[in-house]
Amino acid sequence: MKQVIQVTRKRDYIQERLAVLRMELDYELAVLFEAMELENKTEIDSVKERLSLIRHEMNELGGFSK
Repeated sequence: MKQVIQVTRKRDYIQERLAVLRMELDYELAVLFEAMELENKTEIDSVKERLSLIRHEMNELGGFSK
């Protein structure tokens, strides 16, 4: 029974974390768009790094498999 509860909690955590990551992804893409419009190379590079970290975490959680 404990294993079932642990699996359920882990699944719930993953789903919640993926939802947060999707919101962060949307936000960072909006920031990237604005930085590209302003031709702000520094901000573009910063956003790309943050997007890379989000992508990496989503891949680990299985967020791109759906």
